[in-house]
Amino acid sequence: MTLSSRHRDDARTDAAARPLDVLSFVTNQEATFYKRQLRTLADFGVATRTVPVPGKSHSNSVKAGTTGTRSIFDYARFSTRAFRHTLGDYDLIHANYGLTAPPAIVQPRLPVVLSLWGSDLLGEYGWVTRRLVPHADAVIVMSERMAAELDRDCYVIPHGIDLETFAPQSQTAARAALDWSGSDRHVLFPYPPKRDVKDFPRAERVVEGARERLDGSITLHTISDVPHDEMPTYMNAADALLLTSRREGSPNTVKEAMACNTPIVATAVGDVPERLDGVTPSAVGRTDAELVEGLVEVLRADGRSNGREHARELSLDRMGERIRDVYDAVLDDD
Repeated sequence: MTLSSRHRDDARTDAAARPLDVLSFVTNQEATFYKRQLRTLADFGVATRTVPVPGKSHSNSVKAGTTGTRSIFDYARFSTRAFRHTLGDYDLIHANYGLTAPPAIVQPRLPVVLSLWGSDLLGEYGWVTRRLVPHADAVIVMSERMAAELDRDCYVIPHGIDLETFAPQSQTAARAALDWSGSDRHVLFPYPPKRDVKDFPRAERVVEGARERLDGSITLHTISDVPHDEMPTYMNAADALLLTSRREGSPNTVKEAMACNTPIVATAVGDVPERLDGVTPSAVGRTDAELVEGLVEVLRADGRSNGREHARELSLDRMGERIRDVYDAVLDDD
């Protein structure tokens, strides 16, 4: 559940008595969830200096309609720049994403917290991340599944969500704002179709399978270049959110849809099965047939979910408090 106002204020008062300066390495400093994390940690007495990897991240390349990703040269330039920053007056280093860890690991002065987001452990370069993990003073992962992949103790702290921004709205008003038909069923695929790991072709197959079994029109919507603060309108307008990703850590879109009481149909990736346990109507599937069946049942239910009840523990304040606790534990052990 979310922190009570008194508990939250007490935690922030304690943090203010011990302000921290953190050097943060990250692949994409413009990522919405990363910026929210920094703002939340600031409330807990943490001042952060960010050093990003140069070049465009894969997600930004997709948004720009290009296929370019960062090169080894980009990471080499980052490592040189990041290592220079480690000579500054900081309390610790927080490496966000496995491939940002090398300059943090090789410096001898500061304790290191390593956050893994999902693809850095479960994707193509997971073998690199696994070699770095033993050298961090603490490791944060997004899900129990990720923790089970590592032969060491981890802190499971998924990215927090803004429960004030992501909240239930009138579906009729949301559809009117987007000019969506009031008579159609609407399924939201909350990513650009070109993001390969999200597997849009599978989403198309699943929706087509549902169309064969249900009367009436089903429209599949995708999201590209939509401001984050407009996403709640899309989620509230939709009859279901469909996630067909090949891999995830702890997808924020699922948690944000839960906070809007939007029914969800998703592949069994990351912590999705755990998050959707008890959320109805919603469904998790591994095969196309299971996903089609889940989408059909959700659309037949024709209602909102109870997801917000299960999303309250995922607040930004709770995330900030837990990350601050990790920082304090590492410093107390140092």
